[in-house]
Amino acid sequence: MPTGQTLLYFIYVLAAASVILAAESLYVSYAGRRLRTGTINRRLKRLGEEAPAEKSLQGLLRERGLTDTGDFIFRAIGLNRLYTQSGITGSPIAFAGMFALAGLVLALASSLLLNFSIVIALIIFFVIALVLPLLVLRRARNKRIQKFAKQLPDALDMIVRSLRAGHPTSVAIALVAREMPDPLGTEFGIVSDEITFGLSLENAVRKLSQRVGFEGLHLLSVSLSIQAKTGGNLTEILHNLSSVLRERQKLRMKIRALSAEGRVSAWIISLFPVVMFLILQVLAPAYYGGISNDPAVVPAFVGFGTWALLGDFIMYRMVNFDF
Repeated sequence: MPTGQTLLYFIYVLAAASVILAAESLYVSYAGRRLRTGTINRRLKRLGEEAPAEKSLQGLLRERGLTDTGDFIFRAIGLNRLYTQSGITGSPIAFAGMFALAGLVLALASSLLLNFSIVIALIIFFVIALVLPLLVLRRARNKRIQKFAKQLPDALDMIVRSLRAGHPTSVAIALVAREMPDPLGTEFGIVSDEITFGLSLENAVRKLSQRVGFEGLHLLSVSLSIQAKTGGNLTEILHNLSSVLRERQKLRMKIRALSAEGRVSAWIISLFPVVMFLILQVLAPAYYGGISNDPAVVPAFVGFGTWALLGDFIMYRMVNFDF
């Protein structure tokens, strides 16, 4: 075979190999990116970024407003606990500063552009900067706890099956951390990492209960503490706790179904005056005439608003049950 033709074939082989290698590298990169974006929970995503396990654990704790050891940062333990249990990630100071800046901007705009009084501007700032972030945190915490409560019985059942298969408790918890989505997957992953780095199972579950705020985890912590001190069948304890939590969840859903009418009535009664006021302001701005300049309007609105909030609180207590 001529030398020129051999060289041509060799170039063809190199070109084909280059194309194959380029396609393979693109596929591996795309598959790795899909694997990172398709991870089942946030902890696995951080571990997929090839960061050391200890740094991933510290990052997960810091973004929840905790120290590297899982303790609260601020002296205001109640606020720190509320922020941690809400599941919102990021700096608590940045979170509070965002609402404070929004409240300041809205207060200045209402005072300078809409000619509102200083009292109303201060009320707007107080509501936006202080009340609204607390409401946002409480709502986020309640939704997260509800989701966690639905996942916990399945997680306990998974731990029970793993223990019956002969695995140690730490391996069973690590299995839950790999297989369950957020919020439970990441929380149990933190427990697994803390146990790996030397924390006892009892203390790790106690910190888990503080981070989440679900009463079922308090029962789990107490059960593990009693079992560690007095002994007993851990598999049977977790199986019974799973059944209890599942029955409590069913009872809670039944109560919410029975109280749905009261909750809807509370929303309608509360929003009806506000909606009617806005409709009149749009359709008939002169409906109230010159009464808006009367000095008794602001105290009257404050009094009626306080009375309405008191009624909302009473209706809220009537349709919410603790058991």
